[in-house]
Amino acid sequence: MHARQLVTIVLAAVFLCGQAAASEQQNNTVDLELILAVDVSRSMNTRRLKLQRQGYVAAFRDRRVADAIQSGPQGRIAVTYVEWSGADHQHVVLPWRVISSHKQALAFAKDLEEQTTKRTRRTSISAMLHKASKMFNSSGYDALRRVIDVSGDGPNNSGALVEQARDELLEQGVVINGLPIMSDPADMPGYYDLANLDMYYRDCVIGGPGSFYIPVTGMKNFAKAIRMKLILEIADLTPPRQQKLLHRANYVPPSTGNHRANCLTGQYAVRPTKPSVR
Repeated sequence: MHARQLVTIVLAAVFLCGQAAASEQQNNTVDLELILAVDVSRSMNTRRLKLQRQGYVAAFRDRRVADAIQSGPQGRIAVTYVEWSGADHQHVVLPWRVISSHKQALAFAKDLEEQTTKRTRRTSISAMLHKASKMFNSSGYDALRRVIDVSGDGPNNSGALVEQARDELLEQGVVINGLPIMSDPADMPGYYDLANLDMYYRDCVIGGPGSFYIPVTGMKNFAKAIRMKLILEIADLTPPRQQKLLHRANYVPPSTGNHRANCLTGQYAVRPTKPSVR
């Protein structure tokens, strides 16, 4: 084999390897990595759990969610669905997968609908945030944005301090959004029910550029709230560009005044001693 031919073969091999590496990197690039973190603690009764799951299923079946996904520069997102409760329970119901079309969104909805739910004790938002950190770091995707969406019906009452866990995640560039499920008159009041849970999420849970929360003031509005939240997160709609849309979504900016929620409320309800610092 002539030296010129050998050089040509080597250069061709290098080019093909480069193309393969670029293709692999492109396949791993998404507009958004989204963790849907869903409360399944025992304060979530059977009715709430059913409506919560149905809300997410309906949202991913909605064409508007797929349109939001395809509106990004890459036209694709990576999403995972996790159910959580106490400090030792964060169950990945659906692992990371890429969605870039309405067909894939429908498949995600179908798979989610077929999964069972297991309720367990306590509410550890902080443990879920720590779990999210590990999940983002090991996802294998290269995302322009990373968002965790936390839905729940009570304050942190187990595990590390929620503010500390939140701040650690924010330092990694993750945006935390919230879906506080407010007490419903149709339900019996619970021991950990918090009248101002929306303010608790505002001051103790959410954070990061463009972060927001949407209070669910009645379970009949749950599906609508989830759909709106997903569209806002996926399309990265933030004020002031979409003020009217956010107003309809009950958008409330993070607190800037002195009237803050007590972030230890839930943990003191469980035990009178000072919670451990992680």
